[in-house]
Amino acid sequence: MNGASKLQSAGSAQQGCGATVSFHDIHYKVTEGGNCLCRKKGTTKDILIDLNGIMTPGLNAIMGATGSGKSSFLDVLAARKDPAGLSGEVLINGAPQPPNFKCLSGYVVQDDVVMGTLTVRENFRFSAALRLPSSISQEEKEQKVNRLIQELGLTRVADSKVGTQLIRGISGGERKRTNIGMELIIDPSVLFLDEPTTGLDASTANSVLLLLKRMAKNGRTIILSIHQPRYSIYRLFDSLTLLVSGKQVYHGPAQSALQYFSDIGYTCEPHNNPADFFLDVINGESTAVIYSNLDGGDPDSDSVSMSRRGIEQKLVEEYRNCQYYKQTRADLERIIQGKTTTTTARSRTITYNTGFLTQFRWVLKRTFRNLMLNPQTSVAQVVVTLFLALVVGAIFFDVQDDQSGMQNRFGALFFITVNQCFSSLSSAELFISERKLFIHEYISGYYRLSVYFLSKMLSDIITLRTIPAIVFSCVAYFMIGLKPTVEAFFLFMFTTMLVAYTATSMALAISADQTVVAIANIFMTIACVFMMIFAGLLVNLPSIVSWLSWLKYLSIPRYGLSALQINEFSGLNFCSTVNSSMIPPGLDCTGEDFLTTQGVDYSTWGFWQNHLALGLMTICFLTITYIKLRFIRKFT
Repeated sequence: MNGASKLQSAGSAQQGCGATVSFHDIHYKVTEGGNCLCRKKGTTKDILIDLNGIMTPGLNAIMGATGSGKSSFLDVLAARKDPAGLSGEVLINGAPQPPNFKCLSGYVVQDDVVMGTLTVRENFRFSAALRLPSSISQEEKEQKVNRLIQELGLTRVADSKVGTQLIRGISGGERKRTNIGMELIIDPSVLFLDEPTTGLDASTANSVLLLLKRMAKNGRTIILSIHQPRYSIYRLFDSLTLLVSGKQVYHGPAQSALQYFSDIGYTCEPHNNPADFFLDVINGESTAVIYSNLDGGDPDSDSVSMSRRGIEQKLVEEYRNCQYYKQTRADLERIIQGKTTTTTARSRTITYNTGFLTQFRWVLKRTFRNLMLNPQTSVAQVVVTLFLALVVGAIFFDVQDDQSGMQNRFGALFFITVNQCFSSLSSAELFISERKLFIHEYISGYYRLSVYFLSKMLSDIITLRTIPAIVFSCVAYFMIGLKPTVEAFFLFMFTTMLVAYTATSMALAISADQTVVAIANIFMTIACVFMMIFAGLLVNLPSIVSWLSWLKYLSIPRYGLSALQINEFSGLNFCSTVNSSMIPPGLDCTGEDFLTTQGVDYSTWGFWQNHLALGLMTICFLTITYIKLRFIRKFT
């Protein structure tokens, strides 16, 4: 039986079927400080060094000081670390990790990643719908969700929203249990948790660990990294792994650790928290060292003045010579001898239990629901658009068919085009705000990248771009008094929507691989300012020197403004009220004259080529966005 089948069979039962995780000669290093421009190679830093051990069903804790490699070690065990720089192997029940191990195991990240606008029950249903096989009926999935809510003690808040910055939600402990429940939906035989007590008060953290202890007693293998737990939490641990600068200084029964440290010369003072004591020893700050030559005086031996590096080395050597290490090595040798499957090259395969259409339906449903329940992103967008439409309509109200009307029309169309571009910059946070949620759900096998991408495109374009463009057109067009024909109105609306789509796709292409909204906004603002210069108002396009004139073909506002000008100015006469003998030479009387002066081709092809260009730019930008999401760094 291979690793995948073993793990799946282990996860098929709900209780008493935890897996045994063994890790052999784990070594992980990263390259930092490289400079490709100067062709300098970065230095190599060892994060994990020669880690060996076994974690059986129960509560297995990984402890250490900040920067000791706890989270990196947990990611290696959970197959969520970049294979580059990683050596050694992790076995599940004596067989190599299946390529899709991360989709078969549960992983609760340090920062809560759950959709805050949905209720606890709705989040569980989403996880069940996408992570459980299609062969399980909807009724069975609902029963599993209800049972899980009861087991996690979430019955009281099951139909309450998890909460966001603007929506009051459930407590921190309930939120953490919700994150745990999202992973327990698939009944994983191994559950990983990265710092599960982060952000919780002592009492809430204790209740979360008691929940994990109950699950561990039922036979589940739970592996967690934790920094400095209180004693009531520490005593729940079955196995303890202590790390110092990526090296093991203890791996064995948690309740035997104090005796082990006492045997090597470090004794925990009465009433001291063991977790605090271990960190003190690791940091070289322990005053509880036993010296055979002390007669009550201050400790001043060489051991006290030993540097931290020396203490680390001593702890590592003591562990390598202890009985726990020798027993672990013997157990690992037996596991290696019983392994029948050869080790294959590491891969990070993602498997799915549901088809494309099922994933698309659930992700699209959640995305739209999230938008509707987020008034700052849905209602506010329409309200702001309506306000701007009223302002523009009031400023350019009822333009006349004269020379001032020509200028006002041109100014109104320019403002409308630029406004569509800048208002679309709000889409910059579309992927940034949900980056952690997307990465976690994607590598856990919730949905395909194409599903997430299409759902986001449809929800953002329909809700936040199309509806505001329609509202803006209906208000501003008639207040300004633009050409009163049905054809002209709908062409105006279509053009403004297309400009919004193109600007949105450009914003997404720029921000897709960014992690900070402010940085993405800087890049997009610079791009929009340059494009605005070549739109046709600030500079006469035919007068631009040839070696710079090509930049106008990259300007979104230029295409939008040209199309709106052709739509509005074609067929208008701005000198009808003036005596023809009084018209000065060179004055633009017709809309066509004005368009010619601006260098705009007002033929049928000249009109539609702008829309074609905007459409092609939209496709190119969205393609860039998808490629960036495909190659985004998903493993740390």
